[in-house]
Amino acid sequence: MERDVESPVVTRQPKLPKQVREDIPKQLRSGGQARSVQRYVRKDGKCNVHHGNVRERYRYLTDIFTTLVDLKWRLNLLIFVMVYTTTWLFFGMIWWLIAYIRGDLSHIGDASWVPCVNNLNGFVSAFLFSIETETTIGYGYRFITDKCPEGIILLLVQSVLGSIVNAFMVGCMFVKISQPNKRAETLVFSTNAVISVRDGKLCLMFRVGDLRNSHIVEASIRAKLIKSKQTKEGEFIPLNQTDINVGYDTGDDRLFLVSPLIISHEINQQSPFWEISKAQLAKEEMEIVVILEGMVEATALPELDSNSPPG
Repeated sequence: MERDVESPVVTRQPKLPKQVREDIPKQLRSGGQARSVQRYVRKDGKCNVHHGNVRERYRYLTDIFTTLVDLKWRLNLLIFVMVYTTTWLFFGMIWWLIAYIRGDLSHIGDASWVPCVNNLNGFVSAFLFSIETETTIGYGYRFITDKCPEGIILLLVQSVLGSIVNAFMVGCMFVKISQPNKRAETLVFSTNAVISVRDGKLCLMFRVGDLRNSHIVEASIRAKLIKSKQTKEGEFIPLNQTDINVGYDTGDDRLFLVSPLIISHEINQQSPFWEISKAQLAKEEMEIVVILEGMVEATALPELDSNSPPG
């Protein structure tokens, strides 16, 4: 936060924390190169966390729908194509086996022979009939006859399973397309977060705005301080999350985001910054994560956007 937070020195405010009562160290006055800090949440809102050493990977398969939605687009499209192609090939093979076992392939062109599927003369035509059946195209050139009970049963099975596959894969693609992640691209946070006196109180402030004309409904904002902590018992908690009050008790965290708004956090005795001096502020390894939630007006879909202001 040494590059992005402005904290003026105020010495005559009796109720201000000690970070405004201490002088800036000489090395901070003279400046210096900024430290490269690895962020917990990147500026685009993506969490910079990778799960490793996960042994119970079968848990991902128990919620296969969410797993598919969370995949990247190229993998999602590959699975989409592979699922449909596999089912068409599988049922096409069964249609060909039925025709082969019944002897339909040996009586091609025999007008006295009633086949299971008319005009099915090989695996390619069986594959095309499988596609027509599952997609309910029905060109009319290949059709099942009433002299083939096993074919009627297979037709029912493929129709039902095809409907399930369509509901699952089309639903997955719809959820993937309708995710409001791109909507968050038009939610803009201020480049810098500042610490300054406002209405006689020392406050941490940043600005947020919406670039679109379609508003965010029921917008609310939260802030978290990500900082390692050691308890009184000596337990070390890495990346401990502490709430930063941005108006929860007064209702100021509920936003009417029509124009850019300044979000303010008062640094009082309940603030996690109360015991941090100005000298410590430049040395502390911590990060502030701001989370904006709301409903997209156009689609009524919930939206979640997170941002890590400079700090």
